[in-house]
Amino acid sequence: MTLAQHFAAYSEWRARVSEIIGKFSGWLLDHELNDAQTERRIARLLDKLREDRLQVAFVAEFSRGKSELINAIFFAGYGNRVLPSTAGRTTMCPTELLFDRSKLPSIELLPIETREAKTSISEYKRFPDEWRIVPIDTTRAEAMQEALRHVSDVIRVLPAVAENLGFTLADGDSELLRRGEDGCVEIPRWRHAVINFPHPLLEQGLVILDTPGLNAIGTEPELTLSLLPNAHAVLFILAADTGVTQSDLTVWREHIASAGSRSKGRIVVLNKIDTLWDELKSAQEIDAEIVRQVDTCAWTLDLPEDQIFPVSAQKALVAKINDDDELLQRSRLAELETALSEELIPAKQEIVRDGIDAEFADCFQRTRSLLESRLAGLHEQLTELTELRGKNKGVVEYMMGKVRVEKEEFESGLQRYYAVRSVFSQLTNNLFAHLGLDSMRLLSTSTREAMAKATFSKTLAAAMAHFFDEARGNLRRSEGDVREITTMMEAIHKKFSVEHGLKLGTPVGFSLLRYEKEMDRLDDWCQRHVSSMFQLLLHEKSQLMQRFFEEVAVQVRKTFERANRDAESWLKAIMAPLEIQIREHQIHLKRRLESIKRIHQATDTLEQRIDELQHVEDKLFQQMKSLSQIGQDFAGVLRQEVSAAAQRQAA
Repeated sequence: MTLAQHFAAYSEWRARVSEIIGKFSGWLLDHELNDAQTERRIARLLDKLREDRLQVAFVAEFSRGKSELINAIFFAGYGNRVLPSTAGRTTMCPTELLFDRSKLPSIELLPIETREAKTSISEYKRFPDEWRIVPIDTTRAEAMQEALRHVSDVIRVLPAVAENLGFTLADGDSELLRRGEDGCVEIPRWRHAVINFPHPLLEQGLVILDTPGLNAIGTEPELTLSLLPNAHAVLFILAADTGVTQSDLTVWREHIASAGSRSKGRIVVLNKIDTLWDELKSAQEIDAEIVRQVDTCAWTLDLPEDQIFPVSAQKALVAKINDDDELLQRSRLAELETALSEELIPAKQEIVRDGIDAEFADCFQRTRSLLESRLAGLHEQLTELTELRGKNKGVVEYMMGKVRVEKEEFESGLQRYYAVRSVFSQLTNNLFAHLGLDSMRLLSTSTREAMAKATFSKTLAAAMAHFFDEARGNLRRSEGDVREITTMMEAIHKKFSVEHGLKLGTPVGFSLLRYEKEMDRLDDWCQRHVSSMFQLLLHEKSQLMQRFFEEVAVQVRKTFERANRDAESWLKAIMAPLEIQIREHQIHLKRRLESIKRIHQATDTLEQRIDELQHVEDKLFQQMKSLSQIGQDFAGVLRQEVSAAAQRQAA
């Protein structure tokens, strides 16, 4: 089974999940059971599935065959190379390959000069005018290749200009930044490239990130702060003829092995094993040489040998284009594709499954509780009316008085609900006082002032450490606010359930742990790349301040922005069930009172009213049945494994 088959099965699974969630949304609308909060949550789930991306990053130093490996895995079906792949440097800037249906096939290129503004790539993505657009003619392979060669463009600039743009001109960098007789150096023309290409896998949500070497990684902190840690798989490519060089080891230790806590999906590829195919050696001797190289790489990178995959990307591409099964087998690409499929796709499916299961379950259970509440109220009403058969007017009056008292008691109990709303509002304000962006702005301002006043490296590092301590403190205090809100809502749910029979389950939970872990990761990155003693001695204070606030503090702010959005959604979700059940109970009491009044006033017969309610009961039973079927369908599809579907496709 190929990666394409696994990915197609995953996309099919995702489409089926979306279909059932859409069916649930339509069902709610048809039966007038939807509310604004549930509609928002379902719309967010569908958006999450529609915009779902599977990100695979390829990282390597120059001339490791990275572009050829991408061609062999993803683009062999075009009968030629799609990405340029020649001896030496080809991909000069970080490149994303994806497909956005709202745009024409094209290459978006961000000029290298934008680094002077010290603005992140993600910020520039909001401003299309800053990018140069090169259309792609997808009908001709030659035209595609010609357009894609733009990612290899270079310009020659003075060394001072190169340093101002973030390139380090140290001894030994001549291979990366060629200095000519005129004293100028060669640097990439583009800072970032986004290739919008209608490839079947890209259309299904695959995003390929191509990162060209240590020099590019080091000058774009966003790669190591955000893009690489968030990739679902990172393929680190080495060359079999060189093994692990010093620059390879630097990339591995500083930017991959330490990039976040996710160890799964980190795969090492030992490319160019065809350079070891010596016609004067036997197949056994060649295999032994490859095993020795794998063993050496595993020892150097401190990895198990089964995490290193020897391949020949160039021979695999040729074999796929020419349908040469023997050469394809010898290239060993199938083993890498299998590992990528079996590790990457199920892990991604699990992430998506976890992300939507609880959200859908809460919306589903809320709807079920609402129907159960209506059914319980209807049974109560039917019981009351059935007991009135053959009774005199005095009994009807007694029953009417009883319901009226019950209604008054409930409305009296609502004062407690309004008090809870008031306390809820206060606790919400406390939460956003700690978690909100105003607190982050104040923290950034005080940290900037402390760093500006610092006269020693130790004081500068202490100011950065204090920034993270305070940010973590804000998250911990926010976690306390969340616990207080949750405890209060659990108590009020229990009280209204016991005293008034409302169908209220356990309030939906919320945790800030993921943001605390992200803070730890950013702090660790800062300690290694900004506030380490080496960095403090190497750079001036102004440079370190600029780097801290324009690279690290920006990512911390984004983390708090995500936490704010999630907290706002949770606060709406935790209050909505109580509001809906209270409104439903008020309507139910009003209907009970009106029914008995009509019978008392002889404007309607008792039997007619009982018949009406029994008809409503039948409808409610049908609704419960159809809702249960939707829940069963959702659970069945959600638990399906992509690997099993891929095997059926292959068969």
